[in-house]
Amino acid sequence: MKKVLITGVGGLLGSRFSKWLVDEKKDVSVIGIDDFSGGYEDFVDEEVTLYNRELSTDDISDIFDIHKPDYVCHYAAYAAEGLSPFIRKFNYRTNMISNANIINECIKHDVKRVVFTSSMAVYGRGNPPFGEDEQPSPVDPYGIAKYGCELDYRVAEEQHGLDYCIIRPHNVYGINQNIWDRYRNVLGIWMYNIMNDGKITVFGDGSQKRAFTYMDDINQPLWESVTSPRASKEIINVGGPVSCTILEAAETLQEVVGYGDIEFLENRHEVKYAWSTHEKSEDILGYSFKTNLKDGLKKMWDWAQKQPERPRQSWDSYELDKGIYDFWKNK
Repeated sequence: MKKVLITGVGGLLGSRFSKWLVDEKKDVSVIGIDDFSGGYEDFVDEEVTLYNRELSTDDISDIFDIHKPDYVCHYAAYAAEGLSPFIRKFNYRTNMISNANIINECIKHDVKRVVFTSSMAVYGRGNPPFGEDEQPSPVDPYGIAKYGCELDYRVAEEQHGLDYCIIRPHNVYGINQNIWDRYRNVLGIWMYNIMNDGKITVFGDGSQKRAFTYMDDINQPLWESVTSPRASKEIINVGGPVSCTILEAAETLQEVVGYGDIEFLENRHEVKYAWSTHEKSEDILGYSFKTNLKDGLKKMWDWAQKQPERPRQSWDSYELDKGIYDFWKNK
């Protein structure tokens, strides 16, 4: 029986991938860790052995001692790129310190491989589609934190022999996305707004360009990142090959829902054009593009309408108020 430990198991990637493992891999047992600051316990399959821990502050050595995982999938993160300049300390603690604790335990317990979910945010500005061999140049603290973690895995492998695979997902969406966080997951924000008589909010004129990735299309590739010998010590973009503007994405959601007004907000500090190559994920992980944006949004919208009322996640105060955008100001 293979043992896979998944951090961030209550989030989108963690909950859907762990559910897929439970359903598809009967020779795998799953251990999950989450503090449910951004995910939800009811998203986690009952077959998962679950621990409520905060990775940057809580001791997790006992979990490794008890279960001795063969593989670790480190998916936990607070992925709010645009907000990260205003919560720098929180960003670095939850992303970098948490990662250091995971690396330490993986080394101590001879984990066969750790898979780290980095981000397309490490690329920063450039000429998309971004390839894995490009020199990262992140433009926000979130991307900086992710790139720092990537470098730490390389050092851990060189010095301690820790095998790793770094995946860089981009704009993953689908069932079990956190639609209650006002700072991240643009498609989820839009759905929440529509269901609460709000508007589809677009920063600037909506000409920013992205590629979106339906979560359930990448479960098998995620498994290959864990187990395939070819994925060892590789950095791999994981996600859809079809790019569109943010305005086009908003109009696609309008079409799916059948209503919803678009509201244009002030520009924010972000990369305007950002999407990635996908050939390496096809070659090594067997990724294939199956779900277009419209079909994926239909599935997510059907799910979202069945969700219970949950409090909207919002910051009462920021570490830095200077320069905060009007749409995030606490009024």
